[in-house]
Amino acid sequence: MSTAAHDGQQDRHKVVIVGGGFGGVQAAKALKGADVDITIVDRTNHHLFQPLLYQVATGILSPGLIAPALRRVLKKQRNVRTLLAEVGEIDLEAKVVQAAAPDGQRIDLPYDTLVVAAGATHAYFGHPEWAEHAPGMKTIEDARLLRSRILGAYELAEVAGDQAEQQAWMTFVVVGAGPTGVELAGQLSELARHVLPREYRAIDTRSARIILLDAAPAVLPPFAKKLQKYTRKTLEQKGIEVRLNTMATGMDADSITVKGPNGEERITARTKVWAAGVQASPLAELLAKASGSEIDRAGRLSVDPDCSLPGRTDVFAVGDMVSTIDRLPGVAQVAMQQGTYVGKLIAARVKGDDTTPAPFRYFDKGSMATIGAREAVADVRGVKFTGWLGYLMWCYVHVAFLIGWGNRLGTLFNWVRSLRYARYRGHRLISVTASYDRSLDPQDVAVDSAHPHENVEHRPEIDPNATSGTGRRPA
Repeated sequence: MSTAAHDGQQDRHKVVIVGGGFGGVQAAKALKGADVDITIVDRTNHHLFQPLLYQVATGILSPGLIAPALRRVLKKQRNVRTLLAEVGEIDLEAKVVQAAAPDGQRIDLPYDTLVVAAGATHAYFGHPEWAEHAPGMKTIEDARLLRSRILGAYELAEVAGDQAEQQAWMTFVVVGAGPTGVELAGQLSELARHVLPREYRAIDTRSARIILLDAAPAVLPPFAKKLQKYTRKTLEQKGIEVRLNTMATGMDADSITVKGPNGEERITARTKVWAAGVQASPLAELLAKASGSEIDRAGRLSVDPDCSLPGRTDVFAVGDMVSTIDRLPGVAQVAMQQGTYVGKLIAARVKGDDTTPAPFRYFDKGSMATIGAREAVADVRGVKFTGWLGYLMWCYVHVAFLIGWGNRLGTLFNWVRSLRYARYRGHRLISVTASYDRSLDPQDVAVDSAHPHENVEHRPEIDPNATSGTGRRPA
């Protein structure tokens, strides 16, 4: 299927935006009112607010509150159309983006200007096989799978045959002590110590072991030392083992092997979470090969000061997939500001302004991270905040950047309820389920799922019908 015939009816400047994340949406919004036709293509149908994914994974928020439909986000902008498709190739010479619809049909998207905001994915430092044992959080599916593993671990601990087996299920290791790792570890502690204790009979969830490790010498490496020290102290007060200068060297379904100051150690832990690194979208490498540009070790694409590809004034790249001269952090604000900058630049050129634009300049609005309920750290233009004040600032900023008043109010309601009623968690559905009938007929591979059209994975961590290594069926 080609859209060339449709686009041929239009004489206006055609802009194709790849990616419906922060950078792509802001670029589209900056072109509101411009004399252009915009096509924004994404492999999912929603705009994801990634900074709150860990709250979906720990049952605080429902996915819909942080992932509004992309079409709804842009419905009032008449010069934008949205396509659900996955981009496979980009022909810079022919100026065509080649994508595939969900049913496999080919879609050709000709463009006059291209904006690529494809983001990044997990990086396992040369060990892609670890992804099976330590999922990360980049998508709604990742967060739902992780929620199933976390809550499923307590379910399996409840029916475990001995204390060693219980402890194996109730040991959680978070790899990476950046903002995502710190926030997730804090919520794991809240679950174990405040949310779950009165709900189980055979286990004491307060005895759960939560380990946060990082090869760096401090938690929250980009933050000021004062905030790093406060964060580590608060984490340890919550019962979290903080292991620094410690790196993962191996892992399997039952354990993780780490190497730290005291040598190598194998930790028995059925639930591991990866928050240690990111890798740019494969589209960055594709663009680099096509344009003669370079990529760094994380696969990020080098761009000119105006976010365009070297030698290509008609192709821009923004967000986590690019590397700039000043090595900007991979945070939402960078992508949003770059998207707005590029959108305004395109709008000016369409009006006939061919002057050399001023280079992109990032305005750092500060850094923030939560450590748990009522605890956060914030650095706003050099002013440091901790505790309740930091938490209130964190809440305000994150609610402000959510799209839609319904989502903002819904998120605030869930936060207030979780603070008022013993850390209430209202969204604890384990959505990846296997048929209990399989235990009756091991040859039966049929799946009875609450979501029959999903790709359901059967792993011992989340499948109550799987047989453990000892020959005992956990449930």
